[in-house]
Amino acid sequence: MKIFVLLKTYSIKPQRNKQSTAAFVVVRKKMKKIYHLSTCDTNQRILKEIKPGKSVELQDIKTEPITPAQIDEMKKLAGSYEALFSRIARKYRLMGLHEKELTEKDYRKLILDEYTFLKRPVIISGNQIFIGNTAKVVTAAKDALK
Repeated sequence: MKIFVLLKTYSIKPQRNKQSTAAFVVVRKKMKKIYHLSTCDTNQRILKEIKPGKSVELQDIKTEPITPAQIDEMKKLAGSYEALFSRIARKYRLMGLHEKELTEKDYRKLILDEYTFLKRPVIISGNQIFIGNTAKVVTAAKDALK
């Protein structure tokens, strides 16, 4: 039996205690997921390079927006919402955000409201997160997904 909680997959394994009655231990499976944008050439190039297998879940953030629970899980791994925020998004300047001091709450709301503000791709492998498209990040993510 599998239980899905936020972004994690758990499996329940029956175990016997000393009285021979069934007890259950929850074992966390290593989650592998890539948040990407299917219309972004850079994201598509990275996906071709990484060659994610069937064990890796892909989520196109344009057609399947990220949820508050997902962004909170990413923040937990990344350390901040700011680390997930893309300042090179076109709307960053159009909205005048470069002239404002943004808080963590602002970063979270902007990412949830507009997918373009998520720095992409975001690759999660177990308790590791890889954010962005630099060669160093892509290489490390590729190794982690093996």
